[in-house]
Amino acid sequence: MEWYQYLIIVTILLIIAFAIVKSNKKDLKLELNKLVELLGGKDNILETEVEMSRFKVTLKDISKANKEGIIKLGAQGVVEIDDQLKIILGNNAKQLRKYIKELK
Repeated sequence: MEWYQYLIIVTILLIIAFAIVKSNKKDLKLELNKLVELLGGKDNILETEVEMSRFKVTLKDISKANKEGIIKLGAQGVVEIDDQLKIILGNNAKQLRKYIKELK
């Protein structure tokens, strides 16, 4: 193979990688938006906190939260304590907190 053929292959692989990364970012933003809805909307969220992969949220009205929907969206677990939910989200916990802060 000639050097220019390698260059063409590398260029194509870079374009594919860029497209995958870009689509994943869109999907994450949609998921974060859906997760805020499942928590009862941005006005229902009083306080947020992140501990490693856990997202802790204090809500005005805990009955507005859809725990089953949160799990279906990809949470590994949801624990309800009084007016708080502790959600195991993995790497997306910090991004969710940042997204909620930007919404408010």
